[in-house]
Amino acid sequence: MTENDPSAHDPAAPRHPETGRQPAQGGWAGHPYGEQAQPETGGAPQYSEPSYHAVTGADPAYGGQTANPWSAQGAQMPSGPTQQSVYPPPNPYGQPGTSGYPVAAPEPKRSGGKLLAGVALVALLVGGIAGGTVGYFTAGSSGPASNALDAPKPAQQTGNAPAGSVEAVAKKLSPSVVELQVSGQQGAGEGSGFVISTDGYILTNNHVVEVGANGGQIRAVFQDGKKADAKIVGRDPTTDIAVVKVTGVGNLTPVELGRSDDLRVGQSVVAIGSPFELAGTVTSGIVSSLHRPVRAGGSSGDQTTVMDAVQTDAAINPGNSGGPLANMSGQVIGINSAIYSPQSASGGQGQGASEGGNVGIGFAIPIDQARRTADTIIKTGQAVQTYIGAEVKDAPQGGAELGAIKSGSPAEKAGLKAGDVVTKIDDRPIDSADTLVAAVRTRAPDEKATFTLADGRTVELTFGGQPVLPN
Repeated sequence: MTENDPSAHDPAAPRHPETGRQPAQGGWAGHPYGEQAQPETGGAPQYSEPSYHAVTGADPAYGGQTANPWSAQGAQMPSGPTQQSVYPPPNPYGQPGTSGYPVAAPEPKRSGGKLLAGVALVALLVGGIAGGTVGYFTAGSSGPASNALDAPKPAQQTGNAPAGSVEAVAKKLSPSVVELQVSGQQGAGEGSGFVISTDGYILTNNHVVEVGANGGQIRAVFQDGKKADAKIVGRDPTTDIAVVKVTGVGNLTPVELGRSDDLRVGQSVVAIGSPFELAGTVTSGIVSSLHRPVRAGGSSGDQTTVMDAVQTDAAINPGNSGGPLANMSGQVIGINSAIYSPQSASGGQGQGASEGGNVGIGFAIPIDQARRTADTIIKTGQAVQTYIGAEVKDAPQGGAELGAIKSGSPAEKAGLKAGDVVTKIDDRPIDSADTLVAAVRTRAPDEKATFTLADGRTVELTFGGQPVLPN
């Protein structure tokens, strides 16, 4: 016998108290099947290009035309989260149709690897007996046994949640967060929203409710189980913001709105919503980055929705769209709208969107921008988009290159020309077309800003505003 011989015995090794046998290799303290039974893996994991996906419960065509991975509509989703059986798997050793664990293991065959598995099983059983015997004598030599089950329950928790804790934020915000169930001719889905007034106004994402426009249905489900039909007041596809209103429901609790212009990377935040129809789900994390330009809608290649996002690692998933992102004072500082999710290795954009889940990179619309848009929608019934009146594309050397300039636009009045490359707006660097679009949409109409161009010139521009016509 050699040291590599699995049948070799160590004379000093412990023996079974009844049979006098030693354990097989890998028994007792080791893995019950020994190293030889461990599976081998081969090949490197396969990865594919990532894509951004909206965090709604479904994935419809955006605007009823091109497939839109950001939209809450389109692909049919199951009515609830996938259920897994709580029953044990079928019994491989019992009669057909039975389940659970076998009373006795079958006799091992006397050949090959199956004999090794049988011996390992015996070693595991022997190890359990020997361990129990040792434990019995050890316990007997040290006095009576102590059992946690015999100890009384601790005192019940009392008092309020500590200020500034996730628990305190959840307690403050949860009564104001609703699940929105939406259906229409193009499909059905679900998302989240939050109450902003006692008379029933609810703020959410456009991509959550757009399938319910033009004759669709929207139902709001509150934390206490109350349900109410909702109607769209107005929506803005360019900022992915919408306002709906419910009637016939009393005692509504509006959220407290914070501000997003003083957020700091690393500060703690809490997200609440209905991921995968699990209403009232609370998660926490930090602000991971600020001013992250993210395309959150429209067909591939356009800038229908580019938001100046707050990036967070708080877990958000399909169904969280429209829900609040809050600071530790319980003030809403953003609207959860999109997640970064690697595409499915076997599917395209649409499949990747439907399978997307949290990987620790989520995006929220800053509340300062959402507040301004929602206020305009409630007062006028439609949103107003901030614009400069110029086409834009990525400049080869970095920055945003202007294309055609609209006659009479703010860009023309400021003296901007086609071919100009914008590299900064006030103190904010502009490194791409999306960054320029996001920066412009965070500003209000009639605000003034200094545009710095690649050739060193600076231009003073006053932003314009134009009504948004939902598709």
